[in-house]
Amino acid sequence: MVIPMKYTQQEVLQYVNEEDVKFIRLAFCDVFGRQKNISIMPHELPRAFETGIAFDASSVAGFGDETHSDLLLRPEPETLMLLPWRPEHGKVVRMFSGVTYSDGRPFECDTRALLKNAAAEAEKAGYRFAFGAEQEFYLFQLDEHGKATKIPYDEAGYMDIAPEDRGENIRREICLTLEQMGIQPERSHHEEGPGQNEIDFRYSDPVTAADNAMTFRTVAKTVAYRNGLTADFGPCPLPYKPGNGFHINVSVKAADNSQHIDYIYPMIAGILETVDQMTLFLNPDKSSYQRFGSHKAPKYISWSSENRSQLVRIPAAQGEYRRAELRSPDPAANPYLAFALILYAGLYGIENKLKLPEAADFNLYKADASVLAEYRQLPADLKKARQTALKSAFIKERIPEAILDIYCSMPL
Repeated sequence: MVIPMKYTQQEVLQYVNEEDVKFIRLAFCDVFGRQKNISIMPHELPRAFETGIAFDASSVAGFGDETHSDLLLRPEPETLMLLPWRPEHGKVVRMFSGVTYSDGRPFECDTRALLKNAAAEAEKAGYRFAFGAEQEFYLFQLDEHGKATKIPYDEAGYMDIAPEDRGENIRREICLTLEQMGIQPERSHHEEGPGQNEIDFRYSDPVTAADNAMTFRTVAKTVAYRNGLTADFGPCPLPYKPGNGFHINVSVKAADNSQHIDYIYPMIAGILETVDQMTLFLNPDKSSYQRFGSHKAPKYISWSSENRSQLVRIPAAQGEYRRAELRSPDPAANPYLAFALILYAGLYGIENKLKLPEAADFNLYKADASVLAEYRQLPADLKKARQTALKSAFIKERIPEAILDIYCSMPL
């Protein structure tokens, strides 16, 4: 069965009691977006809701050291989901959890809380943002010991069909599993690279969209492994082949729906003005920068309608489906940090009434050097991205110093 969303604490307790739930996973992620969890037994759930569950945070990236290691997980009942791949008898459910200090203060490196604050700030200012995610991944074979290889599951190309596309049934199983969890995939297909796939999702509020992006990665990896494969979300798993993109679609409207003003252009202008400053968080891996400038991955800071050679494009759509697509991020990004910064950038553009530069309605991959010289570029490598973020007042005002320090101090 699909668990309805927005459960209360009492409803969660009732569900766990009546549906033979034996394990409750309290999920969170580190500052880099790697999902973590603790499993508790049903008798521990009331205490989890009341006071939180303590854990040793010293071994979690960005969560402190041995001298300040105790943090608490506080489950959010409205995020309850059944994990349908676990046993029918002795079910397993998952809830995303806030991270706090023992005295109840929010933990500054809880990136999910950072996104919640950004969405609340936008709502208070009178704007409501929605996000949709398009994440690409490769399917690789496992060796005889169950270890991941770099051997693609197939040699199919863009939107090919079976039998060349061997990932068809894997994508089907991923989509059906997500539907069982109450998540709505919209479309799926084979991508350009050998063994490369893409699944896209219906737009949601910022926090739900980021939660769904995290859940999708877990489901894809689980389904792939059950089929003797591995799902690789790395930015550039194969040399000289298309990298994996994490295309982020964003739209905005008046929070009270009383105004029918088109905010998309100042929102895009805000993103274009600040995107180089937030690239460190959209592309946090050294290999992230190998994507830029090839296989439809952008290199220059530009926009256009529909044109896939641009950093930001406005896909052909009307009404509620009208949105901007940012094409530079990759799946190494923490979705909560990425969505928070994009939201803040869009809000910055709207509140400052920024004007869009002229649209680049031509193919940047084939343009003359003299034309390209007129456009700013994304940071060329991780070192440059760090330097740009460290100099940015926009970043320092919106990202906790502890998180910025962590992203800038990891070995190159």
